[in-house]
Amino acid sequence: MRKSPGFAVVAILTLAIGIGANTTIFSVVNGVLLNPLPYPDSSRLVILFHNKPNFTRGSISYLNFLDWQRDNRCFDAMVAYRWGNATLTGSGEPENLTGQMVSAGFFEMLGVTPMLGRTFTADEDRLGANPTVMISEGLWKRKFASNPHILGQAIVLDGRPRTIIGIIPASFQLRQHNFRPSEMYTPVGEYTDPKFRERQASWGMNAIARLKPGMTLAQAAQDMERVNRGLAAAYPDVDTGIQTTIVPMKDQIVGEVRPVLWVLMGAVLFVLLIACVNVANLQLARATARQREFAVRVALGAQQGRLVRQMLTESLTLSFVGGALGLLLADWGCRAAVMAMPDRLPRAENVGLDGRVLLFTLAISVLAGVIFGLVPALRTSRTDVNSTLNQSGRSLVGPRARAQAVFVTLEMAMALILLVGAGLMIHTLVRLWNVDPGFSPSGVIDFNIAPSMSLSHQSPDAIRAAYRQFEATLRSVPGVETASFDWGAVPLMGDDEEPFWTDGMTRPDHLADAPLALRYAVNPDYLKLMRIPLLEGRFFSEADNEHASRVIVIDQSFAQRYFPGQDPIGKHIYFPPGSTDGERTDEIVGVVGHVKQFGLAPDKSNNVEAEYYEPFQQLPDGMMPTVGQGSDVFVRVHEGVAPESVFPSIRRTLRQLDSDMVVDGLRPMEQAVADSIAQQRFAMMLFAIFAGVALLLAGIGIYGVLSYIVGQRTREVGIRMALGAQKGDVVWAVLRDGAGMTLPGVGIGLVVALGLTRLMSALLFGVKPTDVITFASVALLLCVVALLACYLPARRAAKLDPMQALRSD
Repeated sequence: MRKSPGFAVVAILTLAIGIGANTTIFSVVNGVLLNPLPYPDSSRLVILFHNKPNFTRGSISYLNFLDWQRDNRCFDAMVAYRWGNATLTGSGEPENLTGQMVSAGFFEMLGVTPMLGRTFTADEDRLGANPTVMISEGLWKRKFASNPHILGQAIVLDGRPRTIIGIIPASFQLRQHNFRPSEMYTPVGEYTDPKFRERQASWGMNAIARLKPGMTLAQAAQDMERVNRGLAAAYPDVDTGIQTTIVPMKDQIVGEVRPVLWVLMGAVLFVLLIACVNVANLQLARATARQREFAVRVALGAQQGRLVRQMLTESLTLSFVGGALGLLLADWGCRAAVMAMPDRLPRAENVGLDGRVLLFTLAISVLAGVIFGLVPALRTSRTDVNSTLNQSGRSLVGPRARAQAVFVTLEMAMALILLVGAGLMIHTLVRLWNVDPGFSPSGVIDFNIAPSMSLSHQSPDAIRAAYRQFEATLRSVPGVETASFDWGAVPLMGDDEEPFWTDGMTRPDHLADAPLALRYAVNPDYLKLMRIPLLEGRFFSEADNEHASRVIVIDQSFAQRYFPGQDPIGKHIYFPPGSTDGERTDEIVGVVGHVKQFGLAPDKSNNVEAEYYEPFQQLPDGMMPTVGQGSDVFVRVHEGVAPESVFPSIRRTLRQLDSDMVVDGLRPMEQAVADSIAQQRFAMMLFAIFAGVALLLAGIGIYGVLSYIVGQRTREVGIRMALGAQKGDVVWAVLRDGAGMTLPGVGIGLVVALGLTRLMSALLFGVKPTDVITFASVALLLCVVALLACYLPARRAAKLDPMQALRSD
């Protein structure tokens, strides 16, 4: 290899790309899918959901959780959790802290030991207990300067003093449905809102349970059926038909990314194979140049097996060096992959180079060395000593050229498969970007406000008056075109469903049988702000306030499903008592366009599409104390104004009105739309990178082989030109050789791709796995690249001087 440094460098770099890409994707697969969860008995941990008619994985009511926890016989522990952000005051500038409410035993189940202090006791996880809190290591360092004497001190959260009892280490990184690592944790059983303890109220709460040793999922499901039958008998209005969905915790955390990663793992293996084939071609060409050397060594007594071992040793040496360089590329690639999907890649903190990844890299390095070294080694072992020593060096080495041609054909086939995958993902992304979310995100921002906690203790009228003042203040900020509060569901970010029935429907005997619809409580300018089309009737006006008759606006999906072939205007929707002030009746005054609440890509986990809007000022009096604690806010800025640039002015102006108000959580709606298809973008980006590398390597491969063939046939070309062959004839002959390698590869690739792309069905949207346009355009692209790669050696052959060619050896 010292005699051919150029060959060694090209081979090592080619292998480094292939091995590095494989190591990168395997590192992600290993960290996300293969490594066990970092919790005790993680294989026995499951997530419990309420299986509802509209959601197979719905939230659980707190009272049902308590009954599940008490009556089950299949779990040796069960804990609950839900979101629970809070406003911190009295410790510098007020700020909103991310939070989770958890039941006693939550951290013990997950093996989390506080850095300082202790976890919650059962006595603290109940109504009337002394308010306590655990804070994160990050908050402890940021807000309290790592004070070692923080335990026992009180902080004010949502206007209520809480005693700090423990510090949760930053290493705790649980991310799953409704749970994210937070800045503070409080006992869920101590939550004081009385509506939380209504059996039908499932406020974003779920449960984690640990199966008893030897207990299967099927047995646990049977046991929970028994528990739920008891609940249905005891509480028929709410729990009739109640079911439990039990999902292994790892499956829930990994979610829909599993098929994406396995498809990408398969795709990147093709990149490695293409790299191996390219290096094998280089090895064949080098072996041809060395065949006289090998013949001499055989004539002097060297065994054929020794020559094979030498070739394989050289191949493995190249492969190990390429593997080492590939590890460096993989380290960078892992960081890039995590950065590309910081919030959408589960278990991202586990992605990196560990012992299993190093073993994988060693294995594929050995495999690569054998793959690209075996054929050249076997060819070398079959050298005919007499003919090789007797020939002048001018004759063609046909078998090796044919072997190289076969390799190029395989390269073309594998490159086409990757290109088809990339084409389908690009097609999918284009289709998704063209999906109308139902509103115009350009120029719109969403953020949260949390007024002074004293507001939530005032009368409903005072709370409404304060929000009217907030709205007027928002409109006065320079650059703001219009603004609206949104209490309930937030497009693309959070859902809020309410049961109902309509005119013509019999009131359900059991609340559990009532259909659900997404609820948005907004201001009159919301439709104008979001640019949602008004299809029938009218939207709200300022006159639709707390003193006016209750009105409601439904969306197109609601109208089509529950009022098919009818005019819904003037009809009524009925809501049961519960989180409202009692059973209520709202009159439909308008129909608007449908908003894709769960993202541009269809969400298969639920089938709630009906949406309705109610005036923010008509929210029931019973909900006003909760509304007084905070709301989402939408703002549209004037054309030409950067939305994010207005936010500091908004924050400053609102805080002049209420110095304790927290204004945070800025989210540009364009980013929210983009985030809803982050998984498809991630897959497309990697497919495109792999396909680009494959296309480059395939182009280099066919160029190298044809250059080699032209070099071997220099004398033949000179003879033909001396006998009258035109330059065009020479170019055509070379291009014909290139087509003989390309077209069979394209044909094989198309056939194989027809089968393999079906594995991508779950990743596609608006395009079939066998999309003819994608297949045809990719095949054309590959042929064009191959043609360009063939033209360069063809042009060089056409420029040969016949006399010099005839004198060449």
